[in-house]
Amino acid sequence: MNEGSPISDWTRDEQSLIAAAAMRAPSVHNTRPWVLEFHDDHRVSLYERLDRALPHHDPLGRDRLISCGAALEHVLLAMRVLGWVPEVELRPDRTRPDEVACVTAIRRAEPSEVDVARHGAIHGRHSYRGPFAPEPVEAGLRTALAAAQGVDGVGVRLVTETEVVARLLHHAVLVLRADHAYQRELTAWTAPVRDPLPGEGVSSAIRRTATLPWAGLVRRTTSVPDVDTLADRLAGELLILVETTDDGPPDHVRAGMAAEQVWLTATAAGLVGSLLTQPFQLREVRAGLVEALSLNGFPQLLLRFGHPNHP
Repeated sequence: MNEGSPISDWTRDEQSLIAAAAMRAPSVHNTRPWVLEFHDDHRVSLYERLDRALPHHDPLGRDRLISCGAALEHVLLAMRVLGWVPEVELRPDRTRPDEVACVTAIRRAEPSEVDVARHGAIHGRHSYRGPFAPEPVEAGLRTALAAAQGVDGVGVRLVTETEVVARLLHHAVLVLRADHAYQRELTAWTAPVRDPLPGEGVSSAIRRTATLPWAGLVRRTTSVPDVDTLADRLAGELLILVETTDDGPPDHVRAGMAAEQVWLTATAAGLVGSLLTQPFQLREVRAGLVEALSLNGFPQLLLRFGHPNHP
């Protein structure tokens, strides 16, 4: 493509592709808490939907902004695949606190192979909440996933301290299972179908899925294995922690962007997985991770990957 081509308004096809990519981003309780606005000067703004707030699960809105960060990453991928070089500005307008980011197409360029692969993985990515196949993730792929993200101010590390993580997750599951306000909120966002549309909540079918308590949604009926059993099962999974240098709203957005870069890379490589943020709402869990893992930043979320447990 000619990098000197003039920038014109968005075409209908461009808008459709970008909007479709954003719709497929993961979000807390499948609330899809964002909306896109296309501007005539080849900009697109992403706003958070405050009406999709989860006051009991996510009182500070951290998970909502992590979700917006994942959607923003999908927007950037779609723009690159369309042949645009995007430039991102986070929280650009102080008079619009709900504007998470504004992205401007600054010039034309061919997409990279990485961008094409990740964009192709958007429709294949989904939350896999069951047990993984017994074979471990290959060492080379583990290393590649740990290096897959490139967001400033975000760090990604492989987690092998399974006993520590098991103890903290065990505590979190017990707290969330006994939190009646949290359980009512989760019930309100539970859809009666197996595959609800984006923004329509989580599937009621998850209730009947044989899953691990850290991989699925914690309900009143969630069974909790002992810590040793949890640690043993965790040892068979690939766990990746995402941390940020600070803990403000832009950092939460960046954490979502980085997590989605890793997740789409894993999907393109044939892995399945899920993202875990619920325990990070508990201060003692975050503090425990910082101390046990000697973190220099703020832990934001945990990704788990493995091979699918089916042909």
